[in-house]
Order: sequence, then structure tokens, then C-alpha cells
Amino acid sequence: QVQLVESGGGLVQAGGSLRLSCAASGRTIRNYHMAWFRQAPGKEREFVAFNRWSTDSTYYAESVKGRFTISRDNAKNTVYLQMNSLKPVDTAVYYCAATGRTWPTERTEHYDYWGQGTQVAVSS
Repeated sequence: QVQLVESGGGLVQAGGSLRLSCAASGRTIRNYHMAWFRQAPGKEREFVAFNRWSTDSTYYAESVKGRFTISRDNAKNTVYLQMNSLKPVDTAVYYCAATGRTWPTERTEHYDYWGQGTQVAVSS
């Protein structure tokens, strides 16, 4: 089992930055693909970014490409999401997720472990 705990959310003005953290426990994340998703009020949970454990490569949703950066520190068993140039449409609860599948995907049902989420609110 992998337990995930997100932190770092908050209220920020448009154009500002936040850095989310996802601390894992129970197992090392070294062999897990890690991802961030988000869910705005009244909307379905959507993919934001993933990091592939085997190559440390990354992939982003078009809506955040160039503004968000996912990274991991295996020694700290932690995954990060650096969010720059934030917009009001980025307002959502952000979730960290882990999968042991061969390949990471953008689909929520392919992830085995989830955190409880951290709220991000961007004011205009």
C-alpha cells in the first residue's frame, strides 16, 4: 500500500505561483509512475501531468503545458507540482496519484493510490 498526502495548496492571485507536494509512505515511489489530477466544482476529475519512473520523463495536459512542472525526489519519496502563471480556471482540488502499471496514462481508473487532495484557488 502507498499512502499519499498532498500539501501546498492555498489562495493566490492570477499570475502567481504555488508549489504542491505529495509525500508518500508505505512504499517507495521509485517504481511507481506518479501523476497529478484536479477536480473543479461540478466537473469531473481531469488529468494534469504524469512522471514516468523508468525514464523520469513527463507529460502534461495541454491546458497546463509550459506553466506547470511535475518532478520527483525519490530520496524524499515526494512528488512536486510547480505551478506558475496561474489562472482562475486552475482553481480546483489537486490530487496526487500513483500507478504500478507498465505505462502511465491520463485515465483516473488506471491509478491505484490517491491522496486526499489539496485546494488551490486562484483569484482574478
